[in-house]
Amino acid sequence: MQLKRVVVTGLGAITPLGKTVDEFWENLVDGMSGAAPITRFDTTHFKTKFACEVKDYNPADYFDRKEVRKLDPFAQYALIAADQAIVDSNFDLENIDPDRVGVIWGAGIGGIITFLEEATNYAKGTGVPRFSPFFIPKMIADIAPGHISMKYGFRGPNYGTISACASSTHAIGDAYNLIRLGKADIFVAGGSEAAINEAGIGGFNSMQAMSTRNDDPKTASRPFDKDRDGFVMGEGGASLILEEYEHAVKRGAKIYCEVIGAGMTADAYHLTAPHPEGLGAIKVMQHALEDNNTPAEAVDYINVHGTATPRGDISEALAIKEVFGEHAYKLNISSTKSMTGHLLGAAGAIESIVSILTINNNIVPPTINHFEDDPEIDSKLNLTFNKAQEREVNVAISNTFGFGGHNASVVFKAIE
Repeated sequence: MQLKRVVVTGLGAITPLGKTVDEFWENLVDGMSGAAPITRFDTTHFKTKFACEVKDYNPADYFDRKEVRKLDPFAQYALIAADQAIVDSNFDLENIDPDRVGVIWGAGIGGIITFLEEATNYAKGTGVPRFSPFFIPKMIADIAPGHISMKYGFRGPNYGTISACASSTHAIGDAYNLIRLGKADIFVAGGSEAAINEAGIGGFNSMQAMSTRNDDPKTASRPFDKDRDGFVMGEGGASLILEEYEHAVKRGAKIYCEVIGAGMTADAYHLTAPHPEGLGAIKVMQHALEDNNTPAEAVDYINVHGTATPRGDISEALAIKEVFGEHAYKLNISSTKSMTGHLLGAAGAIESIVSILTINNNIVPPTINHFEDDPEIDSKLNLTFNKAQEREVNVAISNTFGFGGHNASVVFKAIE
């Protein structure tokens, strides 16, 4: 069968660097760090005392009191980002076929704030089980796409993707494939996460996965730097409107770019560590490029997973060299987690938006906080250290790799 073309016609984001796409992009290009001391709880006894929180967030600015009672923060972020993207896409809600509009949303954890609150209240009580009737619906990770579909009446395919840090890239990849196959005309795809609480910070601390550079949070996320010591937790949500090309053209839509590939693989290696030779990362980028027979030499920019973990950054750099060969030295590569922190299940969606805006603006945002080269990482790679760089970008890849060995990549191309 003839596969359909898929384009991006809307973007939305609420992030540690801004609560709109425009604000986020401006701060990203400026090299701003979103890291600061945690305000949500007392961190006195925690190894890590900072994170990349969404600044000055008040749910009352977006929802009424009854809605807030029913929505964990991760679902709030989902609804905010989705609404922005739908408004940006400018499609007529009254004149589209709701059976042809779907929602696929990624979250690695879901309602961990709600879970901890309910468990704590029970532990403090008399042992009588008094739980909120909203406990389960607020907690489950698939509730976000459910809320989006109910708000707008979208009756197409609707589900959540859960693959740790690769969750929202899987959501975008699934939406792309379903549109290509003719199963829907439009998808709201993205991801959200809100895990900055005692359980989220304490759990990742116990794994020794997060930076503990409490004396200088803004420089704590150091992807590819010799002294990197782990990721910085982030939160927020991001949404893309994916649309069948002819459907978008017919309604005169603004088109940001075309989606031309999606890859999905597994490391099958370790609970949390990447394959040391980057085998899963190699295959996932190769599969994504093979979707439309895109030559490696056509790629201009890679937004890497780049979490600033000791082994992960080395593994990804090796994978890029294996896939791209000599062309690896002509690419721009950056880890925007150095600024946003790691948004976990939302990382793929927000970094896909970064990749798309890089194509639209021909500006590559930097990898900030680079102080010293790591001898295990090829210094000839252009990792866009510390300052944004202008260059023509026609094709960009966004990589995400999750605990459990889940790998996902998506490829975007300037529209022709």
